[in-house]
Amino acid sequence: MMNFIKYICLMLLLWGVNLSSFSHPTNLRCEYLSDPLGIDTPFPRLTWLLDDTEYGAKQLAYRILISTEQEKLKSGQIDIWDTGRVPSEDMLIVYNGKALKPFTKYYWQVYVWDKNNKELHSDVATFETGMMSLGNWKGAWISDGHGLDGHSKHVKQAPYFRKVFNLSKPVDEARAYIAVAGLYELYINGKKVSDHRLDPMFTRFDRRNLYVTYDVTSYLQSGDNAIGVVLGNGWYNHQSMAVWFFDRAPWRDRPAFCMDMRITYADGSKETISTGKDWKTSFGPIVFNSIYTAEHYDARYEQPGWNTIHFSDSKWKNVLFRDAPSQNIVSQQLHPIRNVERIVPKRVTKINDMTYLFDFGKNIAGVTELKIEGQKGMEIRVKHGEMLGEDGRLDMRQIEAHYRPKDDKYPFQTDIYTLKGDEVETFMPLFNYKGFQYAEVTADRPITLTVDNLTAWFMHNDVPVTGHIETSNPLINKIWEATNTAYLSNLFGYATDCPQREKNGWTNDANIAIETGLFNFDGITVYEKWLADHRDAQQPNGVLPCIIPDSGWGFEWANGLDCTSTIAIIPWNIYMFYGDSRLLADCYESIKRYVDHVTDITPSGLTSWGLGDWAVYKSKIPTEFVASVYYYIDAVILSKAAALLGKIEDEKKYVALSNKIKEAFNERYLNRANGLYGEGRQAEQAMPLYWGLIPEELKSKAAAHLAERVIKDGKHIDVGIFGAKALLNALSDNGYADLAYEVASQKTFPSWGWWIENGATTLYENWNLKEDMSRNHIMFGEISAWFYKALGGIKPDPVLPGYKNILLQPCFISGLSHASASYQSRYGTIVSKWKRDKQRIHYQAIVPANTTAALSLPTGFKIRKVILGSGETTVELLKKADNVYYLPSGCYSMEFVKK
Repeated sequence: MMNFIKYICLMLLLWGVNLSSFSHPTNLRCEYLSDPLGIDTPFPRLTWLLDDTEYGAKQLAYRILISTEQEKLKSGQIDIWDTGRVPSEDMLIVYNGKALKPFTKYYWQVYVWDKNNKELHSDVATFETGMMSLGNWKGAWISDGHGLDGHSKHVKQAPYFRKVFNLSKPVDEARAYIAVAGLYELYINGKKVSDHRLDPMFTRFDRRNLYVTYDVTSYLQSGDNAIGVVLGNGWYNHQSMAVWFFDRAPWRDRPAFCMDMRITYADGSKETISTGKDWKTSFGPIVFNSIYTAEHYDARYEQPGWNTIHFSDSKWKNVLFRDAPSQNIVSQQLHPIRNVERIVPKRVTKINDMTYLFDFGKNIAGVTELKIEGQKGMEIRVKHGEMLGEDGRLDMRQIEAHYRPKDDKYPFQTDIYTLKGDEVETFMPLFNYKGFQYAEVTADRPITLTVDNLTAWFMHNDVPVTGHIETSNPLINKIWEATNTAYLSNLFGYATDCPQREKNGWTNDANIAIETGLFNFDGITVYEKWLADHRDAQQPNGVLPCIIPDSGWGFEWANGLDCTSTIAIIPWNIYMFYGDSRLLADCYESIKRYVDHVTDITPSGLTSWGLGDWAVYKSKIPTEFVASVYYYIDAVILSKAAALLGKIEDEKKYVALSNKIKEAFNERYLNRANGLYGEGRQAEQAMPLYWGLIPEELKSKAAAHLAERVIKDGKHIDVGIFGAKALLNALSDNGYADLAYEVASQKTFPSWGWWIENGATTLYENWNLKEDMSRNHIMFGEISAWFYKALGGIKPDPVLPGYKNILLQPCFISGLSHASASYQSRYGTIVSKWKRDKQRIHYQAIVPANTTAALSLPTGFKIRKVILGSGETTVELLKKADNVYYLPSGCYSMEFVKK
C-alpha cells in the first residue's frame, strides 16, 4: 500500500500539483496556453482543473473574475467580467464578457465550490491580447529588395536588418509583434529574443500569415537601443528543388517582414517603433539557407556588433517596401519549436585525416552545433543522415532520393561552415533542421576532432508531455519510446511524414497518429493551427491536397478519403480528448463540403478515391475497400458533429448517408453467412470491426476470423498503415487482447520489434529494412495509442468527452506481469496500473477530481477488495452493468480474482 501512496505522490509531483496546498483550482490556461501573449480571438477559452484528491471530489459551481489590473481583482473591482456563481461542473468556459481590446493585459481568477460547497480560489493568471485586427498594424512590410539590384528570390545570401532608436523615459513594459514571410531571428541590443526556433510556422503564405508576440521589456535600456533582424527563406522562398515543386510556389519571393514594438512608459505614455524606411539592410555570413537541404555559413563575412548600438551601418543599404503576402495576418498561438534536448555523441570514429563520423545513438529531427578552431578559410562540411553503408560511411541514398539539384553546390542535409580563424568558433544553423542519427564531419585539410566538437539538438514543437507507458516487457517500453521520438521528430507547426527527405504535411500519417499524439502530448494548439491550414488549402468543391500546407502540388495523387479524412478525424479526436467542440465547429462546413463532394462523384456509396492500404507487407487489399471505410468514418463524424452543433436536418441527412455507405460496403464485401470480408485478410477483417461497419450480430464471427488469420500469418502483422491503425484495436476490443499483444511484441520480421531489434530508435517507413525508406516515420504509430487503450484501458467516453467520464477497460495480458498507463487529461492525471500475482490482479487507478470512471473488468474476473486513497477504507463499488462499475473521483487500490 505504501508503494501505491508513493506512486500517487510521485505522479502528482510530475504533473505539477502542489502537494502542500490541496483543494484549489489550478493549471489555469487561456487558449490552452499559460499566460499567453498576443491572443487574437475575441472569445478565448478559459480552462482549469481542481486539485483535490478527496474521494468523490468535484466542482459544484464556478465563478470567473477578469480585470485589467491585478489590484482590482484583489479589491473586488471587477471591470471586465464577473460570471457570478454558476452552478456547473464545467471547467472549459468561453469568454463572454465586455469586448476585449487589443494590446491589453487581462488578469483572471477562478473561484470554485467543491463537493462540500466550500469556496476555493486559484492564483491569478493572465492573458494578453495582440493586434486583433489588421488595421492595428503601424509598421510597413520591408525587404532588402524586390527584383531590384539583383536582390530577387534567387539571391542566396540571407538579408540582415537593423534600426537604432532612443528611449528618453523609463519603460514600464514593451511588446514586439513581428510578422514574417519566411523565417527570422530577432535581436535587441545584441541579445536574441526568446528561445523559439523556426518562427513563424509554415502556412499557405498567400492566404494566411502568422505573427509572434514577445515581451521585450527586459531587453531594453535607457538611451539608445538597437533592433536586429535576420531573415531566412523557410518554405516561403524555397530555393531547393524536389519533386513537390515548392520552388514553384505561387507566393515565392524574397523574405520580408513587418514589426511593431509597442512601448509603454512609466508615466503612462506610449510609443510604437515600427518597420519603415529608417531601417538599414546588408548581407552577412549566412550565404545560403534552405529549410529542405541545409545552411552555409562563411564566418569571414560576419559583421561583429551588427545588432548593437555601437555598430556603424554607413555601408548598409536602404530597405524597400513590399506588399503584405496576404491580408490575413493572425497571431501564432501554439507551443513553439525549441531546441528541446541536447545530445552528445555516443562515439566518434575517425575515417581518415579529414573525416570523422559522429554517432548520436538516437535518430532525431534537429540540428548539430559545431565547435571548431582552425585556420581562416578552412571549410567544414557536416553531413547528416540516418544510416551507414557497409563501408561504415554515411549512406544518404534513401533520403536524398527526391532531391533534384541542378549541381553539386548544395549537397543534401550538409551544412558548410567556413572559418574566420584565430579563435574557437561555434556554428549552429538558424533556418534549417534535418533528420539524422549520424553526422559525418569533413574538413578540407587534416584535422583532429573529438566528442567535444559536435553536439546534436532535438528540435520540435515543445508540447507538454501528457502520457507515460511502462510495462514488464522492455521491448514494449522501447517501442513506446521510439514512437514518441518519431512523433516529435515530425511536429514542426504541422504534422509531417519524415524530417529528412520530405518534411511534408502528409495527411495520411497524421490521421493515423492522432490518438498517439494526444495520449502522449498536449498537442491541441498545433492541431488547431494545422486544421486552419486545411481550411486554407481546401478547394471550393471541398477537395483537399494530400500534403498540407501545399504549394499547389498534391491534388492529383494520394489525396483521397483515407488520407485527407484528417479534416474530420482530427477535429473529432480533439473533441474526444479535450471535450472542446470549437475545432469541430470551425471545420464543420469544410467537412460537409468534402463529404458532399465525395457523394456527388460516387453516388453508389462506395468510392475508390484513395491511396489504399499503403506500405503493406504482402497482402494488398482493394483501394475501394479502404477508401469506402474512410468515407463511412467521415459521414459518421459529420452526422455526430451536426447533432452536437444543433444542425438537425444535417444530422438526419448524414446518418442516412452513413447507413447507405455501410449497406453498400457490406453488400460488396461481406459474406453474411460467416462474417468474412473479402478474402479474410488482416486489414479486411480488422478495419470493419474497428470502425463499426460490421453488423452487430456478426461481430464475434468476424473477430474470430481475424484471430484465425493472424494465427495463420504466424502472429505477425500483414497490413499497411491503415490496416495497422485497426488491427491491434480490433483484436483487443473483441476478446483477443493476448493475441494482439503477441503481434505487438514480436521481435522477428515483420514487426515493430524487428525494427527495435535492428537498432531502431524511431519508427520506420517500411517493414522491410532493405527497402527504400525513411527511418523516422510516424505512419505506423497507432501502436502507442493501443498501449493506452488496451494495456491501460484508458479511453474517452463519447457521451461525456474530454475524459469527463473515463472508460477504464484494462486488458490483463498473460504475457505481461505488470503494465502502467497514465494520461494527463484536462481534468488531471488518470492512472491505470495493474500487476499480476499468480491468479490475482492488483489494480490501481486514479480518477481526477470532477470526473468519474466506468471500470470494465475483463471476462472471468471479479472484484475481491477495493481500498480508497492512502487509508485502509474499503468501499463497495456501484455496479452499472455486468462487470462494469462506477468510480467517483479518487485514488483506488483494488484486487481482482478469477471467478
